[in-house]
Amino acid sequence: MVPFTLHGKRNNLYSTVLQRYMSSKIPASTSPSEELELDRWKTTMKSSVQEECVSTISSSKDEDPLAATREYIETWRLLGKEVPEHITEEELKTITECVSKTAKKKYLKYLFTKEKAKQAKKIKKEMKAAAREEAKNVSLLETTEEDKQNNFLFLRLWDRNMDIAMGWKGAQAMQFGQPLVFDMAYENYMKPRELQNAVSQLLESEGCNRRNVDPFHIYFCNLNIGSVYHRELVKRYGEKWDKLLLTATEKSYVDLFSKDSIIYLTADSPNVMTTFRHDKVYIIGSFVDKTMQPGKSLAKAKRLKLATERLPLDKYLQWSVGTKNLTLDQMMRILLCLKNTGNWEEALKFVPKRKHTGGILEISQYSQELINRLKKAKT
Repeated sequence: MVPFTLHGKRNNLYSTVLQRYMSSKIPASTSPSEELELDRWKTTMKSSVQEECVSTISSSKDEDPLAATREYIETWRLLGKEVPEHITEEELKTITECVSKTAKKKYLKYLFTKEKAKQAKKIKKEMKAAAREEAKNVSLLETTEEDKQNNFLFLRLWDRNMDIAMGWKGAQAMQFGQPLVFDMAYENYMKPRELQNAVSQLLESEGCNRRNVDPFHIYFCNLNIGSVYHRELVKRYGEKWDKLLLTATEKSYVDLFSKDSIIYLTADSPNVMTTFRHDKVYIIGSFVDKTMQPGKSLAKAKRLKLATERLPLDKYLQWSVGTKNLTLDQMMRILLCLKNTGNWEEALKFVPKRKHTGGILEISQYSQELINRLKKAKT
């Protein structure tokens, strides 16, 4: 009886342990209130995830296009592509406005090439400056201290004497020199850029005349004080404007000289200038006409009943392309050479060679030599 009783107690113990183990593995059933709270938690999490996605999409849409372009350029730079190191805001806007990726690549390559060329030019300039400085140092080492002092004194005396000589010649020209008039009444016919070019040519003409052996007495006629022409000249010359040995006046040349002594030089004149006349007052229209509007100065000369002439360019030069209008400084050099030498071949050397194929005499000699060579080849 005892063994049987112990065996039954053991079975009851095993069944109790098994029930506890199984109850720990099987999840307990949740109440309806707990299920409701779980559903609410799931709904809240889903809504927060959706809000994060929407905010991410909206932020990507509202992102600055220039910032996106900068990131694009930086990515290309890290990949080793041809991208410039420095890009301005205008260039960045241009890249942003490119309609395709290929267009962006081409524009970036253009900027890269431009930047490299600029850097190469800068390096070349620095190398030239260094070479000049080195040559200067070598020359200074070769000369003694006494030579330096003598050269310095000589240059100072030379510059001073040259200034005095040119000033003396200019003063003589203002008293006894032949007048040469620049008609300044054309500023309304020129654009701002053309007027600046005309002023640059006037400065070059005045400097060339001042350095000449026998200078003209230059007149700036019809130059109104406060006009665009006047302001630009004062701006360029600065303090030297009031010290220039020339005559600047608001009066017209017909009020200063007799009409019989005046000759208006214009490329549209039907009369060809044959010789330079020292007893005449030559007038040059001081304007730059890029739009090629012929007849302005000729019409004005006819209205004032003045004699007109043009340079004999067709007689001495084989004209190739373009109009026969010359710059103011070219006219000054030609007239100075004619005044001093009277030689048309020498004077017309100041005409740019890009406008003609050479002198008539040069071409005739070349053609004669060519004919002689052909005759010798036949024999």
